[in-house]
Amino acid sequence: MAGRAQPSGPAGSGGGAPGLLPLLLLLLSAAAIIPRGDGQNLVTEDVTVVEGEVATISCRVKNSDDSVIQLLNPNRQTIYFRDFRPLKDSRFQLVNFSNSELRVSLTNVSISDEGRYFCQLYTDPPQEIYTTITVLVPPRNLVIDIQKETAVEGEEIELNCTAMASRPATTIRWFKGNKELTGKSEVEQWSDMYTVTSQLLLKVGREDDGVPVICLVDHPAVKDLQTQRYLEVMYKPQVRVSQNYPLQGLTREGEPLELTCTAFGKPQPTDMRWLRVDDEMPQHVVVSGSNLLISNLNKTDNGTYRCEASNAVGKSHADYMLFVYDTTATTEPAVHGFTQLPNSAEELDYGDLSDSRAGEEGAIRSVDHAVVGGVVAVVVFAMLCLLIILGRYFARHKGTYFTHEAKGADDAADADTAIINAEGGQNNSEEKKEYFI
Repeated sequence: MAGRAQPSGPAGSGGGAPGLLPLLLLLLSAAAIIPRGDGQNLVTEDVTVVEGEVATISCRVKNSDDSVIQLLNPNRQTIYFRDFRPLKDSRFQLVNFSNSELRVSLTNVSISDEGRYFCQLYTDPPQEIYTTITVLVPPRNLVIDIQKETAVEGEEIELNCTAMASRPATTIRWFKGNKELTGKSEVEQWSDMYTVTSQLLLKVGREDDGVPVICLVDHPAVKDLQTQRYLEVMYKPQVRVSQNYPLQGLTREGEPLELTCTAFGKPQPTDMRWLRVDDEMPQHVVVSGSNLLISNLNKTDNGTYRCEASNAVGKSHADYMLFVYDTTATTEPAVHGFTQLPNSAEELDYGDLSDSRAGEEGAIRSVDHAVVGGVVAVVVFAMLCLLIILGRYFARHKGTYFTHEAKGADDAADADTAIINAEGGQNNSEEKKEYFI
């Protein structure tokens, strides 16, 4: 007992110091267990999804050290804590969970699901970032409304295309066949939705009949959304006259002539008739429907024969210019052939004058030959006149010259006497004069 030393009061107080060491070591070890997040990075991406489809949210950690990952909704309610789902919404499903990622899917997305979702990482200090879900709503209906179901050529019609209840607002494009047209759009907003109406003014012609007009939507939520309407355009007849006989060659005296008139329009022409321009129709001409027949041509048949056709829209015509040749004729004058004059400036655009143009080209060639022949005849005539004038001029200036030296020589018996008797002789040589007779 004597060998065991009792600690003194100061010693006892000093002996209490070793009891604080375990507590300090415990605090240091606890601080070492709590992750500080040194070198860890929390990343995510925004999500854009079409209404009714699936959105996937991913919270990822770079350089993870097993820190806890949590996902919260826009109301700061916990959707997933690690792989546990406290929120009772079965549309949220765990896709992947690991030390470095928490991936969650949201099915049947609606507008109410749009907003910010938070990814949290329990470090010291905690990390938090957010991802934004954007919901796209495609147009619920696409309709074309035409002001007039049936239009008449030359009219301007109005078409309207409406794309209803979309988000964001749609862009509407117009096409007529393969050609893009320009319309005028108006946007109306109802709550979070947009309704767009585009107006197109279109002047129609006969070539537009049966052509589709297409309304096409440009929207990030949908591809190739379009609707179309086919144009129905009424137009007056297109008329053509064709020669059935003779197929080729000249229309000579005594031979037959047969012409056929064809007409196309919308509606189909119901009235078609033949007449002779600026004269009465010859009595021997036979008209049967769209056909005209002259069995025995003669010179009195010369003239312009017209076929007229009409429908509910208007009237059109085509002409045939007849020239009857002698039986020995081999060339065709300019007046023979088909002609068709347009009833309006619009008809100049249509290709129904092929026969007419062929006749006109032949007429132009014949006129050119006639002009060349006339010029040559005028030149030859001018040359002949010039030769006659020159001939007469030279004939008038042709004559005999007499001098005073020979005066009196006619009565001399010989040459010597003639010289001696010549008036003036050698002495009057300075007074010699010549006269032209």
